[in-house]
Amino acid sequence: MNNTYYTYPAIFYHDEDGIAIEFPDLPGCCPCAQSEDEAYKNASEALGVHLFGMEQDGDAIPRPTSVWNIHPEDGGVVVLVRVYMPSIRYATVTRSVTRTVTLPAWLNAAACERNVNFSQVLQDALKQQLHLG
Repeated sequence: MNNTYYTYPAIFYHDEDGIAIEFPDLPGCCPCAQSEDEAYKNASEALGVHLFGMEQDGDAIPRPTSVWNIHPEDGGVVVLVRVYMPSIRYATVTRSVTRTVTLPAWLNAAACERNVNFSQVLQDALKQQLHLG
């Protein structure tokens, strides 16, 4: 069963070039950033994508190491990064679903006459209604 949330420790290393981020339990998950705000955002996104890939590949998800057992190199700061997985999983779903809509015949005729792409119009309207960009 896949978790709804995952929380993993990360180590933030600050230097003049930015912030390097390391997840001790997840080799290969190494985002970076230019600011602290960006570091938290990038760490969460990278963690979600990395764990989603592991889920998709059927890999065992390791238990997070306790922050008390992590001893970073000089200058490293241990932070907990939490990710909400349903949003990561849903973002990768690109399949389409069929919906039946009802509209007045005159509106359907006018749209057909102008070669309106009903699916695109509905998608655009839903995105606007839901404030999704």
